[in-house]
Amino acid sequence: MDTVIFLGFSLHAWITIVTVLTMFGVMLFTKMRADIVFLGSIAVLYVTGVLSDKEAFSGFSSTSVIVIAVLFVVVAGLTQTGVLQWIVKHLLGQPSSYTKAIFRLMLPVAGLSSVLSNTTVVALFVNIVKMWSKKLGISPSKLLIPLSYASGMGGICTLIGTPPNLIISGLYADHTGKTMNMLAPMIPGLFCLFIGILSIIALRRLLPERKTPESAFESTSDYTVEFLVPSDNPHIGETIAEAGLNDIQGGHIIEIIHYDEMIIPANDDEPILGGDRLVFTGQIDEILELRKSHGFVNADHHIFSMEDVSHNRQLRTAYVTYGSSLINKSIRNTTFEKDNNMTLVAVSRLGKRVTQSPRQIVLQAGDTLLLECPPHININTGHLQTQLHFFDSPSVPNIGRKTLISSAIMIAMVLISAFDILPLLQCAFIAAAAMLLFRCCNAEQAMKSIQWEILMVFAGSVVLGVAIQKTGIAEQLAFGILDVCGDNPIVVMTAICFVGTFITEFISNTAAGAMFFPIMYQAAEKLGYEPYPFLIALMISVSSSFATPIGSPTHMLVYAPGGYRFSDFMRIGLLMNLIILAANILIVNIVYPLTPLNP
Repeated sequence: MDTVIFLGFSLHAWITIVTVLTMFGVMLFTKMRADIVFLGSIAVLYVTGVLSDKEAFSGFSSTSVIVIAVLFVVVAGLTQTGVLQWIVKHLLGQPSSYTKAIFRLMLPVAGLSSVLSNTTVVALFVNIVKMWSKKLGISPSKLLIPLSYASGMGGICTLIGTPPNLIISGLYADHTGKTMNMLAPMIPGLFCLFIGILSIIALRRLLPERKTPESAFESTSDYTVEFLVPSDNPHIGETIAEAGLNDIQGGHIIEIIHYDEMIIPANDDEPILGGDRLVFTGQIDEILELRKSHGFVNADHHIFSMEDVSHNRQLRTAYVTYGSSLINKSIRNTTFEKDNNMTLVAVSRLGKRVTQSPRQIVLQAGDTLLLECPPHININTGHLQTQLHFFDSPSVPNIGRKTLISSAIMIAMVLISAFDILPLLQCAFIAAAAMLLFRCCNAEQAMKSIQWEILMVFAGSVVLGVAIQKTGIAEQLAFGILDVCGDNPIVVMTAICFVGTFITEFISNTAAGAMFFPIMYQAAEKLGYEPYPFLIALMISVSSSFATPIGSPTHMLVYAPGGYRFSDFMRIGLLMNLIILAANILIVNIVYPLTPLNP
């Protein structure tokens, strides 16, 4: 049945093409979890006979996927012992100009990202950069996009710096029996990083100057606060004027929501009833004093006395993450506050207050929430992390002896692998075991650090590449590219890298790497050249996503904190894509000259 040929492709090839296109469409236009999408795609390819049992589950035993899983434990040891915090504290300094600030920021971020998870590094630096920018008198939006770009460009400098490098190098080893050195992409990566930094400095006028979302909660900005009138409140029965709420320090009352959900404009003669919710706008610190002076409580649910509310609370700011289940919902229609012991105090959108009752606002991705929380709440729980990203974290590890131990373990792992003393996988296992043995992290922290959803995506990407190659799609596309581009290897390399750079703006760079590996590999072989330099160029291109906030998880980490709009990334990102593509092709062909295959 698979021998039926239509438009040059077999039945299994068409099943693979439709599955891949459907998978990308689902990821682009829905909020379905990426791991579920990849697992569903694997299931379709397996059930339809495109892949055998061994091929369908080959991703789960792939060396590159296992390396990524083990590295999560190594990073947990570094994080728990405060290595990253120490580096941040001692590297940024107080530069005297924007140009120097860019260098002081991007170089250490790139260096850390070459051996650590990009998202871990960016998540750590976001709040530091925001505080740092205030000291320098620079809008955070001028620094947060360069922060994200630096993490991506630094990651391509080593095989362990970014998942596509591991996937591509692993597939190369499977096809040739040869392993790539961990530092194989370092010189091309450093050159692209240097060009990238110079480009950002030259194009800095294209970086937007935005207000940060939480600036809506500063003392000079407006926002809304909602209080509940307990049933034993002494002001019940009084009008707004009689209770002294028509002229309060720092703000004013804008509406009353009665217990029957009727919304009444706040007139001076409107009576106050038990169970009413009062909505104020003004300066947060001063309005919150009404809880004490008038016996109000935050309006999370109906309660009957002040004793029902804990007095040991703190204010925290967070933004609604992409993919959060809170999107398109109002807090009042969820159990979020009750489940997490938090109260929504106010909402801002694009740095401006939303003049509605906070709990009735339909939330959007990127909205900034001001929350009243217990002082020791754990914001790193799995459920909470999928809903919100907090701007600040009170948990700062202690710097001490274990900081030095975990640093030594990481450095030893990198050096032993770089000098080919042991394979990377063995080095990673030894490093992870050492982190546990020296108690840089405990077993529970190690297990929690492994991001299973990401691993499922990586495994699925490997299987996707197997299907594309097995069904002949890669070979057909390679021939198609050769027909269009001719037999000039540099033109072919540029064409595939160009498409890869822009495809990765919309899909996972891991998926892009797995999808383009067989195409690039087949094209190189058809031209009669060793695929190695072609694949180094591919590593850089599929990790060079600058033009959309959905192109990289790190872009999404800075999107809300920087107050960005979607178009902000395109203004500078499209030029960056072309500049890095040109730098990539140039340096790869200098460092790794094209070599004909042995006849």
